[in-house]
Amino acid sequence: MSPFKVPKEIPHAIMTENTPKSPCSTATTTKPPSRKCTDQLTKATASSPFTIRKVTENKKQYLSLLLLADEQESMIDRYLDKGTMYVLDDDGIKAECVVTDEGNGILEIKNIATAPEYQGKGYAKKLIEYLFAKYKGTYHILQVGTGNSPLTIPFYEKCGFARHHVIKNFFTDNYDQPIFEYGVRLVDMIYLQRKL
Repeated sequence: MSPFKVPKEIPHAIMTENTPKSPCSTATTTKPPSRKCTDQLTKATASSPFTIRKVTENKKQYLSLLLLADEQESMIDRYLDKGTMYVLDDDGIKAECVVTDEGNGILEIKNIATAPEYQGKGYAKKLIEYLFAKYKGTYHILQVGTGNSPLTIPFYEKCGFARHHVIKNFFTDNYDQPIFEYGVRLVDMIYLQRKL
């Protein structure tokens, strides 16, 4: 359970009024994508110039990316081995995510980050769309825990997540140093969920 940072990515990943809306767009609804939409997401991912692949060995080679979303390595160690890791490759690795099976049909995004020089290009949103398409029918809920950052929460809400519950003092109880995002000290863990 780690904070997710989305510096500079938010404005580009969120659809604007001038952006043509895809039938798979979830920016304005919390309805899960239809089967047709899932097929389109899968085809779009397969035909795009980027690839998303599963990492099964040497996950720590991506530590610099992992630390962008979770600043404390000992916290990353809690979920990295048991988690499933994916990287997005677009002429080099641009982003990563780690998900874990939390039981009861819940899949949790534990870590998601984009390399700083590639933020703002929608890579994190592409990973989230990939997770929805891949795990629909296998899990019932995709959830993510994050701090109460002024940019992170709206990013997830635009991706179709809704606030679900809060774990009080998570960041103050579990991290060695205070964590700040956009000038806000993270204290509580905010969980958001979306039906798959």
